[in-house]
Amino acid sequence: MTKRNIEILVGLFVLAGLLALLFVSLKAANLTSFQNGETYRLTARFDNIGGLKARAPVRSAGVVIGRVTSISLDPKTYQGVVTMDIQRQYEFPRDTSAKILTAGLLGDQYIGLEPGGDEKLLVSGDVVKQTQSAVVLENLIGQFLYSKAAEPPAAEKP
Repeated sequence: MTKRNIEILVGLFVLAGLLALLFVSLKAANLTSFQNGETYRLTARFDNIGGLKARAPVRSAGVVIGRVTSISLDPKTYQGVVTMDIQRQYEFPRDTSAKILTAGLLGDQYIGLEPGGDEKLLVSGDVVKQTQSAVVLENLIGQFLYSKAAEPPAAEKP
């Protein structure tokens, strides 16, 4: 091989490495789906949002149907207010429930929407009334340890 061919191969290898790095960084930043379609905005209130972040996916039946656009704290009720944009092609009944779920045991958190049975549909600006807050692993461990400490010691066998 000539020196020029080796330089071209090295250049292509570096370019492939940069493209792989770009892909991984977009995946880590949760920006891999570039959606330009029509959306409508929903809000939901949670007592505890856990580690939910803006740009987190909104899923229904495991399918990504939207994204969390903002998270704020209501100064009157001290609840987390989550605003999400849902793709217009997915319409949900008014009695839909929203849960903050975790992907895997220690994965990222996302919003899961479970449709209800109402005939009327949610429209842009509506509030999802039925919500379930995030399960915080530290709280579960603390409750488990507290309950074990409160148990009376086992009676010794003679």
